[in-house]
Amino acid sequence: MAPDVVPEGRRTATRRDGAAAPAWARRWRWTPRRKDLTVYGIFLFAALWVTSQIWVDPAGRVASLYSSDPAQVQFFLAHSVRVVLHGEFPFYTDQFNYPDGVNLMANTAVLALGIPMVPVTLLFGPAVSFVVLVTLGLAGTAAGWYHVLSRHLVGRRLAAAVGGWFCGFSPAMLSHANWHPNIISQFLLPFIVWRVMVLTRSTRPVRDGVLLALLVTTQAFINEEILLFTALACGVFLTAVLVQRPARWSAAWRPLAKGLSACALLAGALLAYPLWVQFAGPMAYHGLSATVRDYGNDIAAFFAPGSPTFGGNERANVNLAPNYSEENAFFGWSLALTAVGIVIWLRRDVLVRALAATGAFFAVLSLGERISWWDRDLFTGPWELLVRLPLLDAVVPTRFALITSVVIGVLLALAVQRAWTLRGAEWRHARTVTVAALVIALLPIVPMPLKVTSRPPVPDFITADRWREYVGPDQTLVPIPVPSMGNTYGMRWAAATNLDFKIPGGYFLAPRNGTTGDPGRFGGRPSGIGELLDEVATTGRTPKLNDRQRRRCLDELRHWRSAVLVLPVRQHHAEPLRRTVEQLVGPGRRELDVWVWDVRSLDARSA
Repeated sequence: MAPDVVPEGRRTATRRDGAAAPAWARRWRWTPRRKDLTVYGIFLFAALWVTSQIWVDPAGRVASLYSSDPAQVQFFLAHSVRVVLHGEFPFYTDQFNYPDGVNLMANTAVLALGIPMVPVTLLFGPAVSFVVLVTLGLAGTAAGWYHVLSRHLVGRRLAAAVGGWFCGFSPAMLSHANWHPNIISQFLLPFIVWRVMVLTRSTRPVRDGVLLALLVTTQAFINEEILLFTALACGVFLTAVLVQRPARWSAAWRPLAKGLSACALLAGALLAYPLWVQFAGPMAYHGLSATVRDYGNDIAAFFAPGSPTFGGNERANVNLAPNYSEENAFFGWSLALTAVGIVIWLRRDVLVRALAATGAFFAVLSLGERISWWDRDLFTGPWELLVRLPLLDAVVPTRFALITSVVIGVLLALAVQRAWTLRGAEWRHARTVTVAALVIALLPIVPMPLKVTSRPPVPDFITADRWREYVGPDQTLVPIPVPSMGNTYGMRWAAATNLDFKIPGGYFLAPRNGTTGDPGRFGGRPSGIGELLDEVATTGRTPKLNDRQRRRCLDELRHWRSAVLVLPVRQHHAEPLRRTVEQLVGPGRRELDVWVWDVRSLDARSA
């Protein structure tokens, strides 16, 4: 005889021995809301684990391999403070690379992240804001995918949690976490994808198109490249579905066309001026340098575990990716085979086949212009045919594998969902196999704390505001060495003051020759004094300068409207640098923890 079915709300909690459970157990239920909060808490804890080494000292620790990108992001976060407090123009600044300035729309100025973080930046500094953004970017992306998957694709929260976990903490996300909060802040992407899918069956397409436009506009101010990837992925996925089920097109095209038209009109209106600044405004550039355009994955990168993971090994991954901040594949053999196995297992599902086609398509594009295996060129890739197209000429191809990562995350969610919905002996077998496959596949790529190293503190001369005695409006403080892609300490100094003083040079993307419309390059116009001091800082050798070199360097200092040159006493090769600067402008004076050279007399316009 079947037992009576008691409604869930009326069940009485009992212990195994039949006695009534404590009152607190009767009041507490494992509700869907509590399940969601638990999953979100796990994601946040995992993000704190990954960033734990930076949290120990946000201002004094940085990625162990490259320190330039974090300094650049911190500079942009300080710019957001000036936008909010001083009403400065958000899309361009001359606070670095003075006097040419920098087109911020053509760089990753992260305004949609920096402006909400202004209170944190003001209270604790841009270094703390940086690590907060990295932490929330990882946890928020995982939470966003979990929410959308659990509400709109799979019925089991466990399945959604597995998919969301991989989307938020994949090896590619961990690779970018130490350097690129704009890339890992993908928490809007699942909602954008969901709204696009809704449009294919919407009964109110104009309203849904407006909602999509607001999401698209916000994402454009986080990272345009990731937004472009999302649009391309949605297009390829929908095409793959329609190829299999062409009859669906007759019902989907009208709401999709109306919704996308509404989205394009509103998003176009909101983004028209910022995009004009980006592509036609001052210091705009067209396309990236050939070096970056050729950044592609090695085929072997898909079968090696990522460096920041449990099974990762930096030395084993040499030459499989452009650099350690661009490990955009690195799934490991076990996960790669598991993903293929899921596709074979669920191959009758139209959704699975469309996902597989999408992931494979972008995996191939991520290989770049030349297909290679273990750093050995094999043949020309299809990216060679696309790399010069508008918009695509500014894409870093290796990052197409980020789309493949999301596809794998969704496939994992579908596999867990299928295993947990089978019944009988088949159900037990499928669940056992699925759990074992997940452990084998995901264990090697379990995230580990990001590796960091210490970095020099901002000089007391800066933090104590002693620089204000020298630098006036429209004058520059010149850090020694001059800020560049390989030396961004001066950018951190400026960011620590919320950009209260201007600096020459810096790390950014700009036209190659300083003329709007030229191809892009890292840094501004070539600088004689910048290259001279950079060589001294690298080699430790003091050159003997001739009159021509001195005149050229002094002309550049005048062009920059330099007020004071600042060299930290503890700067690497500080003594050779000091002797070199003294050949240019005479003896310096030690003040607190720096050497300073007052050069205001070089500028006839200075007061």
